[in-house]
Amino acid sequence: MTEDLTSNEEADQQGTEDASATNAASSARTPLYAASNSERYHRQDLIKDIQKESEFRLICYVSSGCRIEHNDVLQFRDLLHRIGDGENIELLVHTRGGDIDAAERLVLMIREKVGDAAFRIVVPHLAKSAGTLMVLGADTVVMSDTSELGPIDPQVFIPDSTGTLRWVAAQNYLDAFKTHADALNDDPGNLPAEIMFRKLDPVVHQRCIAAKKRSRSLAEDLLKRGMFRDGGNWTATADRLIDTEEWQAHSQGISLHDATEIGLRVERIKPQDDLWQKYWRLYCLQRLAIGDNEKLFESDYVSLPTPCRGA
Repeated sequence: MTEDLTSNEEADQQGTEDASATNAASSARTPLYAASNSERYHRQDLIKDIQKESEFRLICYVSSGCRIEHNDVLQFRDLLHRIGDGENIELLVHTRGGDIDAAERLVLMIREKVGDAAFRIVVPHLAKSAGTLMVLGADTVVMSDTSELGPIDPQVFIPDSTGTLRWVAAQNYLDAFKTHADALNDDPGNLPAEIMFRKLDPVVHQRCIAAKKRSRSLAEDLLKRGMFRDGGNWTATADRLIDTEEWQAHSQGISLHDATEIGLRVERIKPQDDLWQKYWRLYCLQRLAIGDNEKLFESDYVSLPTPCRGA
């Protein structure tokens, strides 16, 4: 009995201390400061509510027009700062893609923190290209009717005929190179094929080959560490995701049904589900909180709006 009383007293004391800490934090904010940041506090209260229901620590990476880049490591480090080793983590992500090596680093940071616990990615809207590669490194991906992944065929930043740098699908460049090379092999006097072939750079051709190999090998490696760490055909799945015959445009969407058919481990949530409604509400609030060239890193403790830094 004494032991029970002591435990109850300790629990009451802890509850009082927690309430005091919350009240102290609230009273530390001046009225104007609290009003100025009310939207952020509202989002973070929603994150806390989601965490209670999901039993995952929720961190968010929401980008509007910005690419995934290595500088994102700085903000990710802050997102993970107050999460203990071995806790379940879910990452809510919205991105059109970016640097695949940076995407790998962000995933590995989370996996290192999670250890043997669970790691899943929530896609309320888009996780395209390098964002899809991040998904492969999670144990599962949470998707609903608005969720969309994308092909992982690499894009290369090269000059066009006017010298302007632009993103080009590596496979398209390789296909053009092969088409004109084959035409010249069949008919060395084929003038149109010769003119077109001379516009192609053999150095860029090698870059495209290397980019395609890197994208496939990274996809396989992330699947081995993530979705398929307990077994699975990572080579076949990576081949499906990089196949430009199946996905004829880099912007083409991969729905939850497509992702399931490919073999990804999808947790499907119906649009009317209470938890999904909370994810969607949070995502909408976060999209409205940032401009067209910003990204937002947010958790129940951290909120870091960040401008785009480059192409």
